[in-house]
Amino acid sequence: MRLTLILLAGLLSLALSGCQKSGLSEAAAATTDAASAAAKKEIPNDVELDPAMLANIKVETVRAESGRSNLGGTGKVQFNEDRTVRILAPLPGQVVDFQARVGDPIQKDQLLFSIKSREVASLVSDYLQSQRDLDLAQKTYNMNKDLFEHQAASRISYQQAENDLAKANTQVARGEEALRVLGIDPKEAVKDGGLRSLVPVRSPMGGTLIERNLTPGQFVPADSTALLTIADLSTVWVLVDVFERDIHLVHVGQKVQVVAAAYPDRRFAASVERISDRVDPDSRTLKVRLLVSNSNLLLKPEMFITSSLELGGGGAAISVPAGAVFTEDGKSYVFAAINDRRFERRPIVAAPDAEGRLRVTSGLRVGDRIVTDGAMLLDYRRKQRQD
Repeated sequence: MRLTLILLAGLLSLALSGCQKSGLSEAAAATTDAASAAAKKEIPNDVELDPAMLANIKVETVRAESGRSNLGGTGKVQFNEDRTVRILAPLPGQVVDFQARVGDPIQKDQLLFSIKSREVASLVSDYLQSQRDLDLAQKTYNMNKDLFEHQAASRISYQQAENDLAKANTQVARGEEALRVLGIDPKEAVKDGGLRSLVPVRSPMGGTLIERNLTPGQFVPADSTALLTIADLSTVWVLVDVFERDIHLVHVGQKVQVVAAAYPDRRFAASVERISDRVDPDSRTLKVRLLVSNSNLLLKPEMFITSSLELGGGGAAISVPAGAVFTEDGKSYVFAAINDRRFERRPIVAAPDAEGRLRVTSGLRVGDRIVTDGAMLLDYRRKQRQD
């Protein structure tokens, strides 16, 4: 019996010893597996390329650039509506004395054409009659005044003559104003005995005749139809489309350089005159109106142009191509060169600039060499190293 108990105790001791060793082995294995998994998940921060792969990337040196950058746009030339006038018929009649052609230069106050109208003859006739009435009223007043002063006429007669004179003066003034509105000098109107029937139509500004909707001898109504259109082409408008994401970079008065497709080697000075309040729902753009200097009259309406808006900024700053930057887990990175073959992934802080560039505010220094083309290839090779 005692021998049996000793044997059982020995067997139990061996069993417990085996369990302890098994537990330790399993724990050690688990620790080893965890460390291996962690090592596997740890992706190296640098990558080395062989000469063949180096040929597929582009490396540039980081430089400090001026805080001024540009925002491009495209558009078309239009007339400056603030310097465009449309000539209407002041009254119905027949067009005479018209010889101008589209494209002709026009001077301020230049006679464009005349309109022969019965209404003019009637106005001139009424004006002449008002002058005769005024002459008679003046004589009557003078006579009554003299008689009244010598107590040979009543006060009522004198006051009536005075009132008639005032009315006659008013009628003459009205007649003169009616003629002046039509561009007729009252003194000239009475030279031919009141037979004048022509209304001169003159240009209120200098410019170029850009549209004509009449012919000599044509009868025209006095409505809102423009017979002639004259524009001052020394300045023109250009409407460019700017994406809504960039509109915060644009402001009224901003300097712009404009290049027309017809004159690729010339630059025209311009400025932002107005920014539209409406966003195009399809293109997500806003219209920006530019006022362009066109003193040599080279720019014509409907010409296609490209514009470059000068964006303000602070002093010198680091600006890199957007293609050099990639994001991962919400952070921005570039690949900076350690030597000719090895590159490290470097975190940066960047903000949108213009024309496909990013302004870097942290993470890079002047003189650093970064990959500007092929960054995604390097990141792919870097991640392969974990396998």
